[in-house]
Amino acid sequence: MSAEATNSVTPGPMPGAVSGPVTPTAPRRKARPRIDLRRLGRAALLGPAARGRLPDAISHVVEAHRAHHPDADLEPLRHAYVLAESSHRGQMRKSGEPYITHPLAVTLILAELGAETTTLTASLLHDTVEDTDVTLDQVRDQFGEEVRYLVDGVTKLEKVDYGAAAEPETFRKMLVATGNDVRVMSIKLADRLHNMRTLGVMRPEKQERIAKVTRDVLIPLAERLGVQALKTELEDLVFAILHPEEYAHTRELIVRNAARADDPLAEVADEVRGVLREADLQAEVLIRPRHFVSVHRVSRKRGRLRGSDFGRVLVLVNEDADCYGVLGELHTCMKPVVSEFKDFIAVPKFNLYQSLHTAVAREDGQVVEVLIRTHQMHKVAEAGVVALGNPYAPAPDDPADGERVDPTRPGWLSRLLDWQEAAPDPDHFWSTLREDLAQDREITVFRPDGGTLGLPEGATCVDAAYAQYGEDAHACIGARVNGRLATLSTVLKDGDTVQLLMGQDPASEPSREWLEHAHTPAARIAIQRWLAAHPVQAESQQQSEARIAEDRTALRPAEVPDPDGAPEQPAGRPATGHVLADLPGATVRLARCCTPVPPDEITGFAVRGGAVTVHRVECPAVARMKDGGRAAVGVRWGEAAECWVTLVAESFVRPHLLADLTEAMASEGAEIVSATVEPPTQQQVRHTYTVQLPDAGHLPALMRAMRNVAGVYDVSRAQPQPQGG
Repeated sequence: MSAEATNSVTPGPMPGAVSGPVTPTAPRRKARPRIDLRRLGRAALLGPAARGRLPDAISHVVEAHRAHHPDADLEPLRHAYVLAESSHRGQMRKSGEPYITHPLAVTLILAELGAETTTLTASLLHDTVEDTDVTLDQVRDQFGEEVRYLVDGVTKLEKVDYGAAAEPETFRKMLVATGNDVRVMSIKLADRLHNMRTLGVMRPEKQERIAKVTRDVLIPLAERLGVQALKTELEDLVFAILHPEEYAHTRELIVRNAARADDPLAEVADEVRGVLREADLQAEVLIRPRHFVSVHRVSRKRGRLRGSDFGRVLVLVNEDADCYGVLGELHTCMKPVVSEFKDFIAVPKFNLYQSLHTAVAREDGQVVEVLIRTHQMHKVAEAGVVALGNPYAPAPDDPADGERVDPTRPGWLSRLLDWQEAAPDPDHFWSTLREDLAQDREITVFRPDGGTLGLPEGATCVDAAYAQYGEDAHACIGARVNGRLATLSTVLKDGDTVQLLMGQDPASEPSREWLEHAHTPAARIAIQRWLAAHPVQAESQQQSEARIAEDRTALRPAEVPDPDGAPEQPAGRPATGHVLADLPGATVRLARCCTPVPPDEITGFAVRGGAVTVHRVECPAVARMKDGGRAAVGVRWGEAAECWVTLVAESFVRPHLLADLTEAMASEGAEIVSATVEPPTQQQVRHTYTVQLPDAGHLPALMRAMRNVAGVYDVSRAQPQPQGG
């Protein structure tokens, strides 16, 4: 029997107890009430009905069910109620009520949300296998395999302890049960809602324990499953238990606002109706009151509340295109607050939510938020996965009324199931899940192909890589964000376009440092799983990173400045490619400040000792020497010959990069004369190489080979640098 099933009679206000939240709306407002899950006090119990008749006790359920499914077959509900009532007969709740009132209340909650008949049938039976002599085989024989599966899933969830020590395995089991059918979780959430409504006679410490688990896990799950009607009431009930003084203050604000003579929300709603009527747009305009927690949040954010802060205007239309028509009329005829506009129709939220959000300003300065959506979008916004029906039912070929076909499982839930399978142990999975549930805001980023990725706020390119490629993201070497190169540690913003750069090596290894930049469970679990499975490579990776740090000092060349700004070349190296100078008998050498190679445009200057130093014409040293009155010497390229050139390679940090890069250069016949490797910054590193080539014509092939090394995203000629003195 459910541990939370207690007194359904709400007591008077007392510390830590839930006194039924008032609906934050005023009677005078002309608005269709939102889904009201508080209607049922206790069910009428008249005993078993004659076969073929619907028992009066489930009349509330039948009425709510027919409102959503007018052609539903009610026989399974009648049969399930008769079995549940006879099985639970004699069992009582702590309040003294017959126990059957609990499954009836849970089933009514789901019926109000629009659940299909199979879900309601399983809901009526959800405690029978746990608390009575009814077996799963009996359920299958009388109601079919689908109902048996749902009842079994809920039964397994009921058996687990919600204590802190048991939580990791508890929710792993919950997700396994939910994975094949989201209706299991729907029944569990409705079960928790009814138990939260009836916590009044429990000891305060037990109320607090149950409220905290509800707050930390079940409310975020309801949010991610899109069941806003459940989520908002659970939030208010938890708020009343854990913060009774703030709850009482918020309640007083709502009651005081309801007594106001004027109502800016109603006035704006009337104005919106007039605008749409003039435009011949068919729409239903309602006032959507904020629930307690929402009012409390707005109060903390804005301080003194005004009438427009207690709700929003909701506009319901028939088709997607009508949403944008309404938006255009409102922005044309009223004063829009453009910064408040968001389009969740083109880019739905991770929990299936679709709507246009905007706001209009009144002459008195009050800002009224407006939500625009279709009737189907509204149904999904309120009921989430519950509104999607049977996951196994075939999708219609032609969605009605121009509506989009909604998926039967939110992407977040599918990802969660992958995490629980990949996590090395329950504790690791639990800690990752808690981190994810704590992130209640999501951003959307775009792929170059037009697709989108939903990520939590604060996510990085590492998270985007694993969201798009799964474990293949081990081969990711970098990213472009909005067309510009970015490190994998770059934090993404809502609306960014992200192109992930992938290496070609199938045996690529993720960097241990990526864990510092991974915020999603998918990324963290995949990286940790690889590190745990490859301890030898992980250790080698750490050693390789240490060698890179050593190489930064070992590879720095010793350079002795020449008086004219051209450093001397190391002894034993050829001083020049084939350059002809208009100064007979002069020794010609290439300046290392700009390392010219054919076909660079060049000029020369005579230096002490009868030599001519050759520079690229754009070299800053050229302008400096001309300003100093030095006369230029004519020089020109002769036949191709060996030459020196300085190249700069920009790359992302990864293991073995230095070895792979130098090997590629050697394969093209380049001999490295000197090199510097700068300290990495934000997972990027710059390499500067001066190399000797047997022929300047080999330079393009060398630069291509360097760019083809995994992790290298750019190779360029070193830009001439100004010399001091």
